Amino acid sequence: MIGALAFPGVSALPSQAALLVGNTEGNNILLFDEQKGEFLGEFITPGSGGLVSPDDLNFGPDGNLYVTSGTTPETSSILRYDGMTGEFIDVFAAGNGLLRPYGAAFGPDGYLYVSSFLSDEILRFDSAGEFIDVFASGNGLPGGLNGPNDLLFAPDGSLYVTTQGSVATNGEADFSAGLPSQVLRFDITTQTSMVFAEPTPSPDGFGFVSLLGLALGFEGDLFVSDFANDIRRYDLETGNLVSVLPTNYTGTIPSNNFIGNLTFDPNNILYTVGFDFTNNNFGAILRYDGISGEPLPSAGNTSAVFVSTNDKLLRPIGIAFTPQIPPKTVPEPFSVLGLLAVGVWGVQTKLRR
Repeated sequence: MIGALAFPGVSALPSQAALLVGNTEGNNILLFDEQKGEFLGEFITPGSGGLVSPDDLNFGPDGNLYVTSGTTPETSSILRYDGMTGEFIDVFAAGNGLLRPYGAAFGPDGYLYVSSFLSDEILRFDSAGEFIDVFASGNGLPGGLNGPNDLLFAPDGSLYVTTQGSVATNGEADFSAGLPSQVLRFDITTQTSMVFAEPTPSPDGFGFVSLLGLALGFEGDLFVSDFANDIRRYDLETGNLVSVLPTNYTGTIPSNNFIGNLTFDPNNILYTVGFDFTNNNFGAILRYDGISGEPLPSAGNTSAVFVSTNDKLLRPIGIAFTPQIPPKTVPEPFSVLGLLAVGVWGVQTKLRR
């Protein structure tokens, strides 16, 4: 997924900002008011353009929204939508071995990097969506590209990748080898990698680690979500663990909720999504202070709950910040003519599926 894009002109949080959330079981993308958490409707309707299990939501350099989609060789693709209206534009990239894309990120070379989870590869496509090459492949060994998930480019041009520790076998994810879930750092010039982080399981989790989303904080730290609970914050230069943000909002041990991707708003507020697997996979949105890591629940909620569990969020994984509410979701007589379409900071990443 696009790790982080910084657009000029973003200096204060717009009054009509929104959060986009991808429903993997609803095959749609929803909008929530970024200040109050109010549900604003669908940004992309179910199945639009062939949308299946949307996982990663990323705004590209052209301002359009790129979504990883699909679970089979026939449906796996990167779909492109108008960044303001949500209208389907085209299938931006597909084929060439792409199978269950989980993450995508535009690199400093102008290529779109896409993680192909069920082939243990990272593929590269040019700005027109044409296939370039296989940038990296898994080897089934610790430290390898085993179950690649989210992607993020750091300011120094390094590519960070979360892995889930699985080996792709005949289009299936095999966890039997017991490989670790890790964060890898790639040099895109040499295409070599090193292990950046390998955390231990959350005390509120399930005895395993399944690293998913990536986001770059405003102080330069790397935030990593774990599908099996917790958000870990690392010093980008040293790789040292700075802090752990708890995500067990259902309050049971082990937790009844899993955790999805990450995104920041321009005020350094961190958002993630989760879902309660004991309650029809209905989801919620969590919110944290990006500096202190303190949970920021909305009025009437506890823990970090910003949007309470509800039946509109259906196993949500992808989340992205957008600086203004798209016109079609704004009730009359609100006028959008005076709003400036600036960019996005911090669109971030996945899960042990």
